[in-house]
Parts: sequence; structure tokens; C-alpha cells
Amino acid sequence: MNCPICNRPLKSKRSIERGIGPVCETKIKNLENQPPEGQLKIDDFVKE
Repeated sequence: MNCPICNRPLKSKRSIERGIGPVCETKIKNLENQPPEGQLKIDDFVKE
């Protein structure tokens, strides 16, 4: 079985169960925690 993101073979039991490699899983989690590109933040409007 291969990782659907990078197409490398999944070797560990955990990776095979999850269906994704550990590096790709970390990258996906990091992307989920970031705002969409171009989204304004409250800091852009608040002046100190």
C-alpha cells in the first residue's frame, strides 16, 4: 500500500492503518491549522 499524497510505500503498521505516511500526515495537519491564503486577520484592522 502506498501513501496517497507522496506515493511512497507505507511500512509501519500505524501508517497502513491510517492510510497515510507520517510526514504527509504532519504536513496535512499543519495546513489545516493555517488560515486560507488571502484571509484577513483582526490584527490587520486593529491599530495600537
